[in-house]
Amino acid sequence: MKLYIDADGCPVIDAAIKTAEKYSLRSVIVCDSAHIFNRTDAEIIVVGTGADSADFKLVNMIGKADIAVTQDYGLAAMCLAKSAFVLNQNGLVFTNDNIDGLLLSRHTAKKLRNSGKRLKGPSKRTPQQDKDFIAALEQIIINNM
Repeated sequence: MKLYIDADGCPVIDAAIKTAEKYSLRSVIVCDSAHIFNRTDAEIIVVGTGADSADFKLVNMIGKADIAVTQDYGLAAMCLAKSAFVLNQNGLVFTNDNIDGLLLSRHTAKKLRNSGKRLKGPSKRTPQQDKDFIAALEQIIINNM
C-alpha cells in the first residue's frame, strides 16, 4: 500500500505524509513542473505542464489497494477503476456508489459556467476539515493494512 498525492492545489500534503509515515507507508507526490516541492519524506514525481499530465501519471502508477488523495473527480474515477482507495482533502471518500453523482455535478457545473453563470466557490478551509481528512485517511489505512 502506497499513498499517492495529486499535489496540484492540495492543502493537506503535510498531514497526508505525516499520517502515512505513522503507518509506515511510502508517500508519492505527483505534480506538474509549475509546482516545486523539496521534501525528503516523500518521493516526488514531476511531469511536464499540460492538461491533466499529473493526473495521467498518477493513475498509471497507482495500483490495487493503494491510496490517492485528490480533489479531481475524474482522477478519482480512474483510480477507483484500478481498485485503489480515493479521498479528497476534506475527508470525502470516493466510492463506486458516489462517483457517478459527483461526476454529473461537475459536468452540470461546467455547463452552467460555460453558459455564463457564476457559481459560488468553496468556502475557506477549516481546521475541522483537516481533522476529517486525517480521520478518513487513517480509517482507510487501518481497515486495509
